[in-house]
Amino acid sequence: MPPSHASTSDSKPAASSGGVQSLERAFDLLERMADAGGEVGLSELSASSGLPLPTIHRLMRTLVLCGYVRQQPNRRYALGPRLIRLGESASRLLGTWARPYLARLVEETGETANMALLDGDEIVYVAQVPSKHSMRMFTEVGRRVLPHSTGVGKALLAHTPPEEVRALLARTGMPAATEKTITTPDGFLDALEQVRRVGYAVDDNEQEIGVRCLAVSVPNSPTSAAISISGPAGRVTEAATERIVPILQQAAKELSDALASSGSTG
Repeated sequence: MPPSHASTSDSKPAASSGGVQSLERAFDLLERMADAGGEVGLSELSASSGLPLPTIHRLMRTLVLCGYVRQQPNRRYALGPRLIRLGESASRLLGTWARPYLARLVEETGETANMALLDGDEIVYVAQVPSKHSMRMFTEVGRRVLPHSTGVGKALLAHTPPEEVRALLARTGMPAATEKTITTPDGFLDALEQVRRVGYAVDDNEQEIGVRCLAVSVPNSPTSAAISISGPAGRVTEAATERIVPILQQAAKELSDALASSGSTG
């Protein structure tokens, strides 16, 4: 997935009117650290942010004292463990914020709607609104699955560099959940190319026989996220796909817009 924001100083907003500049700068530095893979040197932060080294050093020292950053033996700085609890709580809330959009998906498509995140090498489901049909799909919130056998996994990895996808698959393996599961890296990379070409992902009986899933990523999400609908293959047909995909894409766009504006105070 592409990063939720560019990592150049030109892309960062100026201090908002009434904001606390030191706080804005501190969070900006944390985001830059995340974009850089979680560990950076002061000179790198200065180059990307445009802030003078003494200012960065003062901010980083405060973040270290609070536990949100730690200084490594090599004098570089890494994201600290106290951020984990914040991130986990925020991920749970992401599912809560998505529920109204998932509920509308159920109303408009008739099928179960889900939201999933990429957590390390796994997919974790963080929200679901079930279909009203008596025959419907159910995935427990909190369930973890491997990306290669799911529509959301394909949607989430579609824009990841191929070498990173291959490395992930080497770590997780590609066990077959059904006889239709993709079990080779080349096959999975071909599937990701198809996602990029058509703009959505399909799980066609690959996680469970008799079940089809359609998924799209949530653009510019603060963490890699995707939404999907799933239902019996007899209902989620090729004809139904043509009707459902635009609805799914519109819901993802509206959710993205809502997440982008969630911090504004009006």
